[in-house]
Amino acid sequence: MTAILPGATIGILGGGQLGRMMAMAARSLGYRIHVMDPDPSCPARFVVDACFEGDWDDAKVAADLARGSDVVTLEIEQISLACLEAAAQYAPVRPSKALMQIIQDRIVQKDWLRDHGFPVGRYRAIENEADLQESALALGGRCFVKTARGGYDGRGQAKIGFSGRLGPVHEEVHEAWLSLGERPCIAEQALDLEKEISVMVARTPSGQVKSFPSAANHHENQILVWSVIPSSIPMELEQRAQQIALRLAEELKLEGLLAVEMFLTKQGSLLVNELAPRPHNSYHASERACVTSQFEQAVRAVCDLPLGDVSVVQPAAIANLLGDTWLKGEPRFDLALAVPGVRLHLYEKHQPRKGRKMGHLSAIGATPEEAIARVLEAERLL
Repeated sequence: MTAILPGATIGILGGGQLGRMMAMAARSLGYRIHVMDPDPSCPARFVVDACFEGDWDDAKVAADLARGSDVVTLEIEQISLACLEAAAQYAPVRPSKALMQIIQDRIVQKDWLRDHGFPVGRYRAIENEADLQESALALGGRCFVKTARGGYDGRGQAKIGFSGRLGPVHEEVHEAWLSLGERPCIAEQALDLEKEISVMVARTPSGQVKSFPSAANHHENQILVWSVIPSSIPMELEQRAQQIALRLAEELKLEGLLAVEMFLTKQGSLLVNELAPRPHNSYHASERACVTSQFEQAVRAVCDLPLGDVSVVQPAAIANLLGDTWLKGEPRFDLALAVPGVRLHLYEKHQPRKGRKMGHLSAIGATPEEAIARVLEAERLL
């Protein structure tokens, strides 16, 4: 038997909201939870058995976490490989260091996807400003530039060719290069998008694989604003998206969860955007839409338990609550919760900041459109 049964201890590298929600699901299943995070008052701190304070590259603390754990997983991909190596001396680490080496660097990740036959948009690896100048022109003058490592929710990203301002393109490129810290980057051609979707797939060490129905996602300023399950894309596209996610899980030898972000272009192409080997913001709605949530599925996957049913039982949508909402005054949660089918989930972050995810609203509906309308109405009433 390889299953790690309830009563055992799960170590989570990272104690943010994803670690917190994974910990809550694990506790329901009867596991003990330890987390490691640089912030001793991280969101998971209030729902776990022990919190180890350590930076993302603190291998000693990662080893300390693993000594008392039966399995170690993660909620953030910025964890250093040294931490994964240190933890692996004492407990299985899922997902593996080999998988993380591919995913942590966007250039390596995109090259891997291309080399393994997965559909991706046009991109260029950038090592210096001259590369970026040449690539911006080669990609048609409009592109997104992302640092190879780190950065998410709009951080570590820049856009070229969208400002509409007059003047030489090289000035805009120079500003983008400086804003990204003059570090290796990836430049991706801007696409004519019909929709952004994601597919969450889970795989156990024993080889069982299941993927959730796709979610449709709406971003503003590179930050997820709302998401809904199911995505309502045509069946043929849904099948293609599922095939991509399932093949990725097999080829990466995934142990745990993998969120596959995809672009659907107006020309009908389905392209892989990015991979995230952990629970994902676009699947928070799975707690209400699906038989099994992404958080419970994460626990089942890393503990080598049978994976749960991912069928949709009712359409559900979420809207992220950023710190910006608090900066305008105390949110009127009483008004938002009066909208039928709406629930509130706050992450116990005590310092609201612009762009910081503080929680989310969720709503169910008879249709995906009704779920979206309800959650956006609740957000408006805040």
